[in-house]
Amino acid sequence: MEDGGTVAMSRADGSGPLAAFVDEIDPIVFAFGAGLTLLFVVVFALAPQTAADLVSGANGFVLAHFNWAFLIVMLFFVAFLFFLILGPWGNLRFGDDPPEYSFVSYFTMMYSAGLAAGIVFWGPAEALLHYATVPPLYGGVADSSAAAMPIAVQYSMFHWALTQWSCFTVMGLGIGYYVYNHGAPLRVSSVLTPFIGAENVADSYWAKLIDIVAVFATLGGVSTSLGFIGSQFLTGLRFQWGIQFGDVGTFLVITGMTLVFTISVVLGVDKGIRRLSNFNMGLFAVLLVATLVVGPTWFVLQLGTDALGGFVTDFVAMSLFIDTANNGQWANAWTVFYWAWPLAWSPFAGLFIARISRGRSVREVAFTGIGATGIATTPWFIVLGGTGVWLQHSGGANLLGPINRLGESVSGYVLYGALPGGMFLLAGFLVLVTTFFITSADSSTLAVSMMTTGGEEHPSTVIRVFWGLMLGAVASVLMVIGGVDALQSAAIITGGPFAIVCLLAVLGLAKSFREQYGNLLFQEETVIFGRDRSADGTTGDQGTTEDDD
Repeated sequence: MEDGGTVAMSRADGSGPLAAFVDEIDPIVFAFGAGLTLLFVVVFALAPQTAADLVSGANGFVLAHFNWAFLIVMLFFVAFLFFLILGPWGNLRFGDDPPEYSFVSYFTMMYSAGLAAGIVFWGPAEALLHYATVPPLYGGVADSSAAAMPIAVQYSMFHWALTQWSCFTVMGLGIGYYVYNHGAPLRVSSVLTPFIGAENVADSYWAKLIDIVAVFATLGGVSTSLGFIGSQFLTGLRFQWGIQFGDVGTFLVITGMTLVFTISVVLGVDKGIRRLSNFNMGLFAVLLVATLVVGPTWFVLQLGTDALGGFVTDFVAMSLFIDTANNGQWANAWTVFYWAWPLAWSPFAGLFIARISRGRSVREVAFTGIGATGIATTPWFIVLGGTGVWLQHSGGANLLGPINRLGESVSGYVLYGALPGGMFLLAGFLVLVTTFFITSADSSTLAVSMMTTGGEEHPSTVIRVFWGLMLGAVASVLMVIGGVDALQSAAIITGGPFAIVCLLAVLGLAKSFREQYGNLLFQEETVIFGRDRSADGTTGDQGTTEDDD
């Protein structure tokens, strides 16, 4: 497979990197996407309080009036994906070519490009917070009690193991299907294909608006996470060794991360993202098993069984819960926030999933997106969350004290500091958070490069480096001037529009499947994308039965 910038660079006929850069970009999406992001940073730098108040007010409005919509839409996405996994449409395939990557590499890239950095980061923290303050859905359970322990692990699994991935997956399905089967460009707005036609995606104003907002949401979301992970290092140095850095230290940490993921994205999918993703999952598995072995093994396994049972039986109740008695404050701070945040990430994650899914069946994409990722995520929260609440409840360590004082970013330090061999485990933990984030950052940089080049599958090195440096610069500036919270709120606000875009993707897919392939619920033959066998046995243009393979 040809990767990297050579394909796009050849377009300039040897006239130089700058000419290639200008030649390949979509000027409207590039200018408005980059301009909107820079304008936000400049306004916040010049008038930080005013900008923060405006963004916070808009964020509060969205949460106050549309929190219920986030819950319903995300639950609908989960139901749709389960239908694709179990139903006949799951046999449909993205194009005629065989898959580019093995299933293991495909899964590791999808997992690393998604929420993996957040999963690793929140693993030792979230269950402790739910243990200290039991979610109001279980108001009859006392805080910090033995009964609160399985509920704490259960709710942390619920927030990370299944639903968050659903919007990434439906977006990836919507983009990939129309790219590989209808000739649409590799861009987020391709989900509009069933409504405006593949030939109109490149020039439609609605399509360009979606791509522009997608660029802003991606840069905002990933920049915030970059600052978030950087703060974890700074907090750890302060907690562990009493070392405090000022603005220069913050800048150096983020610059170092930016350099690493920019190198990775320049290397391309095969040499950079794929190899780093495989390394991530190997280290993830080693750290998970090591924590289980040195921790309270049997207690964690028993607690995990109870938590998993509660997760299954109470899934719908947790999915629709809004604590109306408190104006939805708890749900807004936890579940609604967790659903809005990945919706803001869905443009880049969906585009990246589409990019690596050529040749995969709909069932494979849907299962990998919420099934395989859920299988990988659940043990992490059981082991780290269960170990944390056991240490806190048994008096083995006071984890909540440092967390309440310094924030969630210190949770990994206090957890592993209380376990045998904790320094080695902590080192692995920090490497894992960093490398998972790097794969998210380089895949998002690749996605933004594709968005701003009109859907180029192999954007040039120049544009990849440009967006990598832009992402790092935004994160550095916001960390120094203290604007991460505001940009995080802005990313949440963009989750609302992309809830609509993801919904359009689902409705468009259902429409296309029914129109082009009929109602498969009543067909005996299995159809895959590519060619079509008519009733008389001749082969047409739209599909083929598995008998033809």
